[in-house]
Amino acid sequence: MPLMNFEGLAVATVLHQTRFRVSGMDCASCAAKIDTAVRRLPGVEDVGVSVAAGTMTVTHGEDLTGEAIARQVRNLGYGAAAADSDSGKRSEGTTCAHSHAHEHSEHNHEHHHGDELHSHAHESAGDQPWWRTQKALLSFACGTALAVAYLAGLAFPAIERWAFLLALAVGLIPIARRAVVAARFGTPFSIEMLMTIAAVGAVIIDATEEAAAVVLLFLIGEMLEGVAAGRARQSIQGLTNLVPRTALLEQDGETMAVPAEGLTVGSIIMVRPGDRIAADGVIVEGLSEIDEAPVTGESVPKRKGGGDIVFAGTINTDGVLRIKVTAAAADNTIARVVRLVEEAQESKAPTERFIDRFSRFYTPGVLVVAAITAILPPLLFGAVWEEWIYKGLAILLIGCPCALVISTPAAIAAGLSAGARRGLLMKGGAALEGLGKITVVALDKTGTLTEGRPSVTAVIPGKRSHQDVLSLAAALEQGSSHPLAIAILQKAKAEGVPIPPASDSEAIAGEGVLGSVGGERVFLGSPQAASKRAAISQEQQETISEFNRQGKTVSVALVDDTIAGFIAIRDEPRPDAKDGLAVLKRAGIRTIMLTGDNHRTADAVATGLGIEARAELLPEDKQQVVRELQNSGYFVAKVGDGINDAPALAAADIGIAMGGGTDVALETADAAILHARVRDIPDMISLSRKTMGNIRQNITIALGLKAVFLVTTLLGITGLWPAILADTGATVLVTANAMRLLGWKAG
Repeated sequence: MPLMNFEGLAVATVLHQTRFRVSGMDCASCAAKIDTAVRRLPGVEDVGVSVAAGTMTVTHGEDLTGEAIARQVRNLGYGAAAADSDSGKRSEGTTCAHSHAHEHSEHNHEHHHGDELHSHAHESAGDQPWWRTQKALLSFACGTALAVAYLAGLAFPAIERWAFLLALAVGLIPIARRAVVAARFGTPFSIEMLMTIAAVGAVIIDATEEAAAVVLLFLIGEMLEGVAAGRARQSIQGLTNLVPRTALLEQDGETMAVPAEGLTVGSIIMVRPGDRIAADGVIVEGLSEIDEAPVTGESVPKRKGGGDIVFAGTINTDGVLRIKVTAAAADNTIARVVRLVEEAQESKAPTERFIDRFSRFYTPGVLVVAAITAILPPLLFGAVWEEWIYKGLAILLIGCPCALVISTPAAIAAGLSAGARRGLLMKGGAALEGLGKITVVALDKTGTLTEGRPSVTAVIPGKRSHQDVLSLAAALEQGSSHPLAIAILQKAKAEGVPIPPASDSEAIAGEGVLGSVGGERVFLGSPQAASKRAAISQEQQETISEFNRQGKTVSVALVDDTIAGFIAIRDEPRPDAKDGLAVLKRAGIRTIMLTGDNHRTADAVATGLGIEARAELLPEDKQQVVRELQNSGYFVAKVGDGINDAPALAAADIGIAMGGGTDVALETADAAILHARVRDIPDMISLSRKTMGNIRQNITIALGLKAVFLVTTLLGITGLWPAILADTGATVLVTANAMRLLGWKAG
């Protein structure tokens, strides 16, 4: 709510959004502890934490500094530093007239008391070999201590209990310290607290050996979680390694090797055959096959030449290219993909939010059930205290929520990463989950179903040959930036047709262009304009009418007032459009084309693609169609270019932007298809459904194992060891199952 100043005017509540790199997170409980601790700070409005990306975004008031937030995280024992380039600002209420400088927090290298408490220093398994992390070292130390205690007990039975107590202390003291710190900062019911209570209880009832073994199994489980988290983090961060470290910059007539991160927009770089392209850019000279597989997953290299867009990280295979840089290193396609995926991983899916809410009540509930199990049978029925306390402690371990809490975020993170590596960007868990519910896809025509630029589809000779017609037309169109002119010039270039010079050229408004080519007077224009200058036969008129019925624009070439031939031009469907729409239909998803184009062109394209069409729609009309579909019970995805389709994209349940990595395509909708392939739409939906299926499997594994071991524990069949195996094993199984999504391949 806006504050009121002394004049009674509304003053904006200014909120800053600061992004942090957080090192050491490797499980869902880590994220939960950090989230809870940071939310306790005054002035914090919202917190988003991603274990997989190792990031945190905090929305906070201007009185709370980034350093204070980072200090709170470090108090828990994690590393935290502001990611300066990702910081931003937004305001609520009335806008302020003055700007507020954003305060960037600097990484503080001092050792805080929290770091000492967190002796097991959560480190990412992706930062170094897993066996060198402190998690692994602690597991090895505890395992060694347990082995020594066992051997000491065999050799000297009198000291066996003390030996196992010492082995237990090696692993339990760090866990207990973490439990105390977590409780201080708002998470009393942490997994560490449950472990500590269970281990201490086991010692009290003289089950010291089992307590030590349980702690070791817990540490091994945490270590394995760290390995899995590191792998997930490397999956998306590995994209950044595709961009070469150096580039060959052309400057003052010389070529020099410079760091790729220092390239500026407008720079000209040279890329040799076999080199990776160091920046997003446009080819200014050269022709080559570009292997885009590392970025797009496209197996067949694309032939590209002057004017074509290239992406950083792709491979130039066979020709020397000169490329004009269009994006700095921090803003190239790969950098933006990584940044968007990291931000997306901080956005929770509805299922994940439900599991989080459930676990807040679940963990205290487990403590109550364990206490009832331990106390009531001895009190009410005279059962043996040691036996039922033992069962109560086992239930504590069985009830640990780790596997359940990580079941959803692990799958969401893996799904987002798998999609991003193939140019499918989903901006958060909610978008990823929603994609699987889609029942109708509404697609824009121009630039979505079609290439977005006209191309020559047919050249019909009249008095002149096919080659002559194209040559004369291209001669007149040289230097023009009109889309139809560009289409004719590209066709002439593709067919290797000579383009002679034209003189005395003039554009005739509403008709066409006139000029002299090789001493002949040549006119290129519409059939209506051409009919004023030459007679068009009935057969030729029927040919033109047929092209028009197909939604094609026809240009007539005249030479000295005789018809040389026709050129038919149309914005053609993308090569994969028909196949992509067919896959959607086979999946039971309805498809509809929404376009502002005329009915004739729309119907022609729609008939060829096998899709229903609505034509001559204004942006607000497209939005109205989306609303009508929703009111009919459909879950609607709208696919468009993110500019003129903005109202419909906003109205749809899921907005999908088609674009070659443009800012608008990446920023507007819920999801973006970087490489503008219609076939990617069903792939994105398939990935969503596979991810949600994986989540259901994970929840079944987590709760199913707990249910089985709960029954066997109460029946006295299993004890503490199997109980912790149920939790640790379920956590490892769930994480491994989620990681399978990283190997997802498009259909």
